[in-house]
Amino acid sequence: MFSHKRARRRSRFPQKVAFWALMMLTLVTMLSAVAPENGLSPIVLKTEALAFTPKEFYVARVVDERADKKAVAHIIPAPAPGKAPVATAIPVDLQGGGLQAVQRFISKGIPANENLRPIIITLKEFVLKESPAENGRVQGQAVTSMKFELQGEGEVIPLTEYKGGVRYNRPASQVEAVEPALRQSLTGALAWFNKWIEENASTNPRLAKGINVIFTDYTSASAADTVFYSPDRPLNWNDFTGSPAKPSKYAAAVFPGFAYGGRSEVVNGELQIILDLKVYVLQSSSWVKPDSRDNYSLNHEQKHFDIAKLVAERFKQKITPAILSVQDYNSIIQYHWIESYREMNQLQEQYDNETQHGLNKVAQEQWNKKIAEELGNL
Repeated sequence: MFSHKRARRRSRFPQKVAFWALMMLTLVTMLSAVAPENGLSPIVLKTEALAFTPKEFYVARVVDERADKKAVAHIIPAPAPGKAPVATAIPVDLQGGGLQAVQRFISKGIPANENLRPIIITLKEFVLKESPAENGRVQGQAVTSMKFELQGEGEVIPLTEYKGGVRYNRPASQVEAVEPALRQSLTGALAWFNKWIEENASTNPRLAKGINVIFTDYTSASAADTVFYSPDRPLNWNDFTGSPAKPSKYAAAVFPGFAYGGRSEVVNGELQIILDLKVYVLQSSSWVKPDSRDNYSLNHEQKHFDIAKLVAERFKQKITPAILSVQDYNSIIQYHWIESYREMNQLQEQYDNETQHGLNKVAQEQWNKKIAEELGNL
């Protein structure tokens, strides 16, 4: 029985040796996996509450467009005791990677209040570089470059860009100065944007929280060569001052059109677009034969003018906040004006064809009623 116990004890010893050897090998492997190749550990960017609380924005997303995403800093390491200062900077990244560290810093420093404007920050540059200075010291510069955009409904609206940073001069042994410089550079960019958006929130069209379209009708007294549409001022034969370019089989001709002028302003955070609509007839382009100055013919020409007014009113109904973009409302309005002008020309041609330029009195009466009803409804 005694020899049996000794045999069991001897059998355990090789197992223990194998177990501890395996553990030591695993530990060495783990240490070698996390040990930095250049001898410097990744920089831990400290998170902190910033000195300001944004009232106009929150950061919805951070995009990384840095040219070098491998290392944020290029640091001159502290010299070994009794050794001369090192002259070559070594690349070192932030712990977890540059983008992740910046995202974490912003999320901790700026509350995500989704009642405010969602801002996209594009990180174009975030880097720190050091070089040897006089008297065995080290000089460094941290640079932060950002692009700020507003996340609108279905569009991204460019706002502004920033580039700045900090400079410092440190003893060669105090590598700890690197992290505060990076943090200060990043904080400076965010503080600058916070000030910018507070100053622009109530006046910058790109920051408008909504759009309102206001139409006005230009009904001033007729200018030289121009009659502006007004229900109180129908056409008369004195408005037809031109002559046909060549002999014509028609009794008269009129050339109406419509245009708009506009301006915009931001009122209480809302973009107000004021459009002044002008429906007009050019007198020098309109003419009548001497023997055709009767009321029936004048009514036919007045309906051409009414058609221009009708299409202008349809144009008004198209231009609503729902189709406009804060970033590019001008081109949208211009596009719909061109389409409406094309519609007007097609309708004028249809009117002349169906009424046979006024010769078909039945069709003329039908058009008279149709135009009057739609104008009344609009």
